[in-house]
Amino acid sequence: MVVQKLSWIISLLFLYQHAGAEATRIVTCERESAILSCDEGFIKVLEANYGRTDRRTCSIGRPANQISNTHCFQLTSLLTMSTRCDGSKNCTVLAGISVFSDPCFECHKYLNVSYDCIPAKRSVICQNAQKVIVCDTGVISIHHANYGRRDLVACPHPWATTKECYSPQTSSLQSKCNGRRSCQLKASNSVFSDPCPRFYKYLEVTYSCS
Repeated sequence: MVVQKLSWIISLLFLYQHAGAEATRIVTCERESAILSCDEGFIKVLEANYGRTDRRTCSIGRPANQISNTHCFQLTSLLTMSTRCDGSKNCTVLAGISVFSDPCFECHKYLNVSYDCIPAKRSVICQNAQKVIVCDTGVISIHHANYGRRDLVACPHPWATTKECYSPQTSSLQSKCNGRRSCQLKASNSVFSDPCPRFYKYLEVTYSCS
């Protein structure tokens, strides 16, 4: 078991080192939408900030007082972007205070994001269903997990009417599944609690076998 755990830790570190070398960076001005996409693999957000760190970016037509604050940081930006985008192939996020709140009043902000496309498997389990994720070779390494709903396509249902139901479960499933060859999962409010009552949810997991 110690050898297996060491194996997936080393593989994960290698993956993140590789990710940093191949990262895609996008900058999106305030009130526009950032679009992240992966032709192959799944999104892993590496860095993110909604704010302002220079006077040049997204400055055209802006008065000096709106671009003078170059120390504007929203410390929850990475968590927000990871929650919304990790484990997806495509992700659109509005660069606005409705998503990130306002880290610096009267400053014209922008969203600066770096992400990679990581090779992984994806499993979707509809609410109240169970499924076993399996590695034929190697052991499981969970990259992302969410119980809720981030699109209207997976697990269609009359009560599937929201795309913004987030309950990150990455840490809990890493504790449960990492280092194992198989792991049984149940998508249930009794397991994860209910992040959005009255909506039909699913558990989505991206993982690799290392």
